[in-house]
Amino acid sequence: MSTETDVGVELQDYKWGFSKPENYVFKARRGLSHEIVEEISEMKGEPQWMRDFRHKSLDIFLKRPMPTWGGDLSHIDFDDIFYYIKPTQQAGKTWDDLPQDIKDTWARSMSLRSSTTRYVKTSKSSA
Repeated sequence: MSTETDVGVELQDYKWGFSKPENYVFKARRGLSHEIVEEISEMKGEPQWMRDFRHKSLDIFLKRPMPTWGGDLSHIDFDDIFYYIKPTQQAGKTWDDLPQDIKDTWARSMSLRSSTTRYVKTSKSSA
């Protein structure tokens, strides 16, 4: 089912909320490896000390076992995740600098959040 926002943008509803077609200037490959960390750092123009820190952090992450306490995390496929997507060429400094599709997504997520909050408040008051 699709819906139209107040700003006239059509979004596809699905079980957990809504989705929009992706719009980006850079998208890293799926997964996390030293090669991908380097690719992301290059795209972000990071200094060598930051790259070294990220590589060291990845080594620590890869050596650690998956936690066995709490929820079941065994179904997470870390090689099927996009760890970095750059939505615009330049970061905006003000709301007006943001691309319209980012503003639309924010408006839709706030609309869902406020309707959920209203439902929770209504449910609590009627209990």
